[in-house]
Amino acid sequence: MMRETTDILVVGAGLSGLAAAVRLHEAGREVLVVDAADAVGGRVRTDRVDGFLLDRGFQVFLDAYPESGRLLDLPALRLQPFEPGALLWNRGRLRPLMDVFRRPGALAASALHPAGNLFDKLRVARLRSRLLRKAPDAIWNSPEMPTLALLRQEGFSERFIDHFFRSFYGGIFLESELETSGRLFEFTFAMFARGSATLPADGMQAIPEQLAARLPPDTLRLGTRVLSLSGNVAQTDRGEIAARRTVLAVDGSSAAELFPARPRVGWKGTACLYYEAPAAPFPEKLIALRGDRRGPVHNLCVPSSIAPSYAPSGKVLVSASVIGPDCESSDLEERVSHDLGEWFGPETLGWRHLATYRIDRALPAATPGHAATTCAATADEPLVCGDHTSSASIEGAILSGLRAAAALL
Repeated sequence: MMRETTDILVVGAGLSGLAAAVRLHEAGREVLVVDAADAVGGRVRTDRVDGFLLDRGFQVFLDAYPESGRLLDLPALRLQPFEPGALLWNRGRLRPLMDVFRRPGALAASALHPAGNLFDKLRVARLRSRLLRKAPDAIWNSPEMPTLALLRQEGFSERFIDHFFRSFYGGIFLESELETSGRLFEFTFAMFARGSATLPADGMQAIPEQLAARLPPDTLRLGTRVLSLSGNVAQTDRGEIAARRTVLAVDGSSAAELFPARPRVGWKGTACLYYEAPAAPFPEKLIALRGDRRGPVHNLCVPSSIAPSYAPSGKVLVSASVIGPDCESSDLEERVSHDLGEWFGPETLGWRHLATYRIDRALPAATPGHAATTCAATADEPLVCGDHTSSASIEGAILSGLRAAAALL
């Protein structure tokens, strides 16, 4: 057990804590980052299993994120892009629905896609044009309403909402009722329009690892759990740390436990199952969405088709994601295996199950009006940051850390 002092203590080595620590360190401040985990990243972690890269829950990085793009060295991440669009299950088969502004050759097929009518496709174009002209600050100051109400206000048909938006954005928000803030919908829609969904060649954990590499080794202390906070004094399982200021960069529930003045947050959960397959179930570099079908699998991706480094040479990695109550099924793996057989036929019986991740705290609930603040009232209180204080996204986590650092500086 030991007692030490530091100028600024950052509790949490996820994206928000690392972003804050990097900005503070590069401004010449003394920083100590502690985390109970054995590696950096928080909820952005990647495991290596039999030569496969398994992200802990299917995630993507949007290369148009403004603050993340300025902070990170994007070329060093070797981002591998998805094609702009999706495969949507409709009437018994997967049909592509593409971003025709970047893939004009798909105009006819997308215009005639049965998930929605022609007016729905024209409304997508109108929404895209409007949001590309809208600055991010203007988006975050828009009137608050649930995403479902916003889509209905835009005039989309219920069929298109049910078959496309509940599938595509249900996978992003981890809820298909579309209760998430319309501001977050508008922001992510604009990011998809401006750039690509990508996977780092070395897995999603390459993002926090890049940030950690910009800190001196003695700045990071992993395997150190903070048990309590009293002002700017942290009691850890290795001793006491006294700081001049503290940044609390843990998830929303942990923040409320360590700093009871913070409101508790709700969570959206997911389950992600990974398989080794002899061949990709579809050739396109797209995500497959459930569309008008039923079953536990909400969306399916072949990460090794996007980034070949996700699988050993000659092998294929498939991920299947589940959201909602199905995540809690005791027979989840059996149900998903049966559902995959309905998607792609008996060939899926030969897929080898690699891992199942059940993640109860995957995303903080971001309903309209959720609390969003990083600044502390006094110097005796920690500055709280994390995606629960801004937007439930990688960009939100990084932005909140940068805001906390700016408040201290």
